[in-house]
Amino acid sequence: MLRRPEYRKTLVFCGLIGIPVSLIAFWFLVAIHELQELIWTDWPRDLGRRQAPWWWGFPLLLVAGVAVGLVVTRLPGRGGHIPAGGLHPGGITRNALPGVVLAALFGLPLGAVLGPEAPLIALGGGLALLLAGLVRVPLTEASTALLGAAGSAAAISALFGNPLVGAVLLMEVAGVGGPRLFAVILPALLSSGVGAVVFTGFGRWTGLETGSLRIGLPEAPRLDAGDVLWVLLMAPAIALFIHCVFAGGRLTAGFVASRTVRNTTLCALGTAGCIALYTVATGRSPSEVALSGEATLGRLASDPHAWPVGALIAVLVFKSLAYTLCLGSLRGGPVFPTLFLGGAVGALLAPLPGFGLVPAMAAGMAASAAAALRLPVSSVVLVVLVLGNVETVPVVVLAAVVSFVLTELLPQGPPIPAFSEPPAGRAPRRASSRP
Repeated sequence: MLRRPEYRKTLVFCGLIGIPVSLIAFWFLVAIHELQELIWTDWPRDLGRRQAPWWWGFPLLLVAGVAVGLVVTRLPGRGGHIPAGGLHPGGITRNALPGVVLAALFGLPLGAVLGPEAPLIALGGGLALLLAGLVRVPLTEASTALLGAAGSAAAISALFGNPLVGAVLLMEVAGVGGPRLFAVILPALLSSGVGAVVFTGFGRWTGLETGSLRIGLPEAPRLDAGDVLWVLLMAPAIALFIHCVFAGGRLTAGFVASRTVRNTTLCALGTAGCIALYTVATGRSPSEVALSGEATLGRLASDPHAWPVGALIAVLVFKSLAYTLCLGSLRGGPVFPTLFLGGAVGALLAPLPGFGLVPAMAAGMAASAAAALRLPVSSVVLVVLVLGNVETVPVVVLAAVVSFVLTELLPQGPPIPAFSEPPAGRAPRRASSRP
């Protein structure tokens, strides 16, 4: 394979496209981060408030629901994949790029309980094909798959700050093996490595932030038998919890498929209702339920004592409900909200005898990620990267494997219907006999 000239040319081109793709991914993430800070932090302070009021999410998510619904129904590509279906390695064409970007920019900063990783995967793959068309690279079925994987890996490594995560994630999502694995992984790894270098250097040069994966947990203590026992009990419970959330997301997708704009807007307003109920019940910031949960997870890890038990239970209830609605209606990725829910369950159970905050949150995030993504290797690599230490690797691996096995044994849930299908339970109308 490596001796074939066409493959070597494709490999070199994949390395080169990592540069522009990572730069565009950088500005995309900066835009999402800055808009979230502006809307949920700066604007309430400009109005003289310490935090956003309870009703803050209603006008924002009304706009998000209408805009995403219109993008889904009017633009090619339907704004990208439905998050309830998990991560997808490709399938986004060049024509779908505007819809993917618009759906993400209208949904994620305005309060959608989703992350940016799925739009980034679509954006990277679509940009790679667009750049290949601009320089008139001959595209075959094989080269299209390689370029799409390389572009997606470059974009996703920009988000996670590590080229290995992007390559492993796409390798596991694609489900390839043998010689095909090397054919796909080499361009993806090269592109993600080049992209990560450019992304890191450009971020330091501009001083702009895109968010950080490090959540600031303290040093992990020595693991003991109590940690292992609690992980074996906690991981199946989290797997069942996340599985139910995604089953609810699939039901939401079926509801949205009938009348897309109206029902997407209703789901967005339902998300706003969850945000409002949490704020009224706890008096805490509505941003703790809204958005992906990446920043909130860092605050929880650095100061868990600032979260009473009631607040932890409330955020788990209302964020999981909001997450369920967003999974089937808006556009984004499932990784960061899932990590937050798993980390919050771990923080809630950490005071159990013989348990601790670090192993509890580590196992919770690993179990939730494996249940949501059904990618055990990627879940382990991602959680270890988020934690920033290797002391918790045994409980991370144990939680991910137990959660993955249980989730695979459970029924997948209702299928995600195509948008052209009529709503369930209704017979199609008969054609009129009148002239």
